[in-house]
Amino acid sequence: MREHDMLEKDEIFSKVLRAGRRTYFFDVRATKAEDYYITITESKKFTEEDGSFHFKKHKIYLYKEDFTAFKEILEEMTSFVLNNKGEEVISERHQKDFKKEFYAEKSEGEEEPKTNSFTDIDFDDI
Repeated sequence: MREHDMLEKDEIFSKVLRAGRRTYFFDVRATKAEDYYITITESKKFTEEDGSFHFKKHKIYLYKEDFTAFKEILEEMTSFVLNNKGEEVISERHQKDFKKEFYAEKSEGEEEPKTNSFTDIDFDDI
């Protein structure tokens, strides 16, 4: 068995956060020297057209020497987001009529942003 697999087996304490298609696993694990560290795993479910599904997982390892700085930066970043955008979720995925509402809020005199497409060709440029 690989050393990495051995480290993963020494789980001490766990919590799970289910958030829609995402699940977050917070695990306290032990090293061979019996010291503790944390793993945070994001697992996201993807459904195929045939109805089957698979999960993609991303994991970070957080060691004691980094706890204070990590916690401070996480707190600063979450406070920044909440202070600037509030707790309400604003996205196309969570609000089906997001685009409609966005464009309805625009003032009458405002122009739509121009998007460049490969079909927007001016023959003078050639």
